Amino acid sequence: MAQRRPRPRGEARREQILDVALKSFAENGFHNSSLADIAGLCGLSQPGLLHHFPTKAALLAAVLEYRDRLDAQRLEFGEALRGPDALRRLARLVEHNTHVPGLVQVFTVVTGESVTVDHPAHGWAVDRYRTLERTLARALDEGIADGTIRAGLDTKAVARQVFAIMDGLQLQWLLDPETVDMAALFRAYIDGLIQLIGVHSD
Repeated sequence: MAQRRPRPRGEARREQILDVALKSFAENGFHNSSLADIAGLCGLSQPGLLHHFPTKAALLAAVLEYRDRLDAQRLEFGEALRGPDALRRLARLVEHNTHVPGLVQVFTVVTGESVTVDHPAHGWAVDRYRTLERTLARALDEGIADGTIRAGLDTKAVARQVFAIMDGLQLQWLLDPETVDMAALFRAYIDGLIQLIGVHSD
C-alpha cells in the first residue's frame, strides 16, 4: 500500500496558523486578537506570520473561508437535496455543530462584530446570509415543484426564519450549554416546520 505523501511544510504551517487564529478570534473577537500573540503561539515571529497572511484582515478572511468550507462539506452541497430533505440536512449540521463549539463560537463572535460596515468581515457576513437564504429558498421552490412542499409558500421568508432560529439557538447554546439542547430544539423546530409547510399523503 502506498504511503500518504506528507503535506508541504508551508501548507501545514498555514493550517496551524488558521487553527490558532480561529481559537483566538472565538475567545477574544477580531479587534482584541493580537497578531503577535497568534504568531507566538505558532512559534513564529510576527513577520513570519505575515509571510503567510499579509494582513490581519486577510487572516480573518482565511479563517472564515476555512469554516465555510467545513460547513459545505458537512452539508454535502454536492448532493442537491430539495424540499423537506434540505431542511433535515440543516438539522444534521446543527447536531454536528454541538461537537465543534470553537467553530460555532468564532462564527457567532465575528458575525456579531461584523454588523458595522467598516469591519473586515462585514461583506463576508452579508454574502453568507444571502447565499444561504438563496440556496434554501431554491431547495424549497424545487419542493413546491415536485409536490413535497405546499404551493404559495414564501420560500425566501421561510429561509430567513430558518437561519434566524438556527443562529439564535447557537447564541443561547454558547451562553448556557448546560440547559440549552441546541440540536434537539432545532430538530423539533424543523419537524414542526415540515408538518406546517409540507404536503402529506395522510
